[in-house]
Amino acid sequence: MFLNEAGLYDYGVKSLGRAMRTVADLRRLMEKRVEPGERGEADIEAALARLREHGYLDDAAFAETYARLRQENEKLGVRRVRQDLQQKGVGTELIAETLEARYGQTNEEALARAHLERKRLRKPENEKETARIMRRLVAAGFSTGVIYKILRQWDVPDESLAALDNLEDEPSEE
Repeated sequence: MFLNEAGLYDYGVKSLGRAMRTVADLRRLMEKRVEPGERGEADIEAALARLREHGYLDDAAFAETYARLRQENEKLGVRRVRQDLQQKGVGTELIAETLEARYGQTNEEALARAHLERKRLRKPENEKETARIMRRLVAAGFSTGVIYKILRQWDVPDESLAALDNLEDEPSEE
C-alpha cells in the first residue's frame, strides 16, 4: 500500500523519532512508500517541506550534532566525519561550515591519542602491530602526518615506519 502526503508526514515523524536523519536519507526511505511518478514525488516534497517547517528536519542541526558526537564520544578525525556526512547526503558547503566550527581549533594529535586510548591501543611491539595501528588511525580519519608523529614519539623503529609506506598498496584487513 502506498502512502499519500499525510501518511508520508506521519511516517517521517515516526522515523525521525527513532533516529536522526538528513533530508536525503528520509527522502530515500519515503521513495519506497509512494507510487512511482510525479504524484509520489510531489507528496514526498510536500511532506518534507512540512517536516522542515515544523522543525523536525534540519540538515544543519543534524550535521552539528553528528560531528559533535563523533568528535566527543568516538574521538574520530575530521576526514572520517566529512566522509560520513557526505554519505548521509549533507551538502558540501554545510559540511565545510560544520567541520570548521567543530574541528577548527581542535588539536588533531590530542584527538588521535584520545582515540587510541578509547580503543585501548598501546605502543606497537612489531611491524604488524604498527601497521594495524596505522590502519586504525587512518580509518578513524586522522592524517598520516599526525599518525607518523605519534609513532615516532612511541620510538617505533624507522624500519617499521618505512614498512608502512608499502601499506597503501595492500588491502586493509579491518
